[in-house]
Amino acid sequence: MSAGARTLPAMQERYRKEIAPGLSKQFGYKNLMAVPRLEKVVLNMGCGEAAHDAKVLEAAQTELGLIAGQRPVVTRAKKAISNFKIREHDAVGCKVTLRRARMYEFLEKLVNVALPRIRDFRGLNPQGFDEGGNYSFGLQEQTIFPEIVLDRVQHALGMDITLVTSAETREEAFALLKGFGFPFAKPGTPAATEAAS
Repeated sequence: MSAGARTLPAMQERYRKEIAPGLSKQFGYKNLMAVPRLEKVVLNMGCGEAAHDAKVLEAAQTELGLIAGQRPVVTRAKKAISNFKIREHDAVGCKVTLRRARMYEFLEKLVNVALPRIRDFRGLNPQGFDEGGNYSFGLQEQTIFPEIVLDRVQHALGMDITLVTSAETREEAFALLKGFGFPFAKPGTPAATEAAS
């Protein structure tokens, strides 16, 4: 390997060497391109208060940027919601989309460090898959990530995480994420998103 060559993130290496061959065997894919893969990870941090307090939005952007390793974009309300005093185009949060190496690095941190730090963690809800093979779940606090310094946190900000896969069925997507080490709750067990506090 040349001095300038970059080493692949551990999760990406694991996908190539273990997960993809395992899925091929399990589902009988004839073509390597048919094996489900992770395409992107979208992190969305909503903070409705941001419409009225710029400091909340600034804190959300800073913290999500630290967690993702990439600068987030501000999300804005598509329509006015009078009950929340939100006007159309008001800033309501921020989001970031991770692909390639950054996506795998985030995945490794999420599975091995952040999720185990959730209090009374019982596993992720296996019902979070949509028909297109994508998986979404929510976290109640950003403080489970190692980049966040507790003493500096002024607002508990939850986030939604969506894992977009090329899988065509829920079963294939479940097997893919299970291969990455995602800790799914057994049926009948309260999900992690309900246990997080």
